[in-house]
Amino acid sequence: MTDDSPAPPRPPALGDAAPVEPPTVPTRTLALVGTGLWALALLVTLAVPALHTGERSWWPWTCVTGIALGVFAWWYVRRGRGNAGAA
Repeated sequence: MTDDSPAPPRPPALGDAAPVEPPTVPTRTLALVGTGLWALALLVTLAVPALHTGERSWWPWTCVTGIALGVFAWWYVRRGRGNAGAA
């Protein structure tokens, strides 16, 4: 008895795949959402006294730093310097 069925296709080799385009990422939106989340964290930290007293007195400053870095990131991306496609 012989098996006349066709051979199964071989998987592509490592270099045979077509190049994949990088995804487009809305970096301005990501910077704004991240900054908003840091602002929300700051409000929660200041609203709950246990989160900003004693050994946790540095938590509000972490949120302020996150907000400042988020504003800088939004400004940087808005100017077009954060666009990797133009590099």
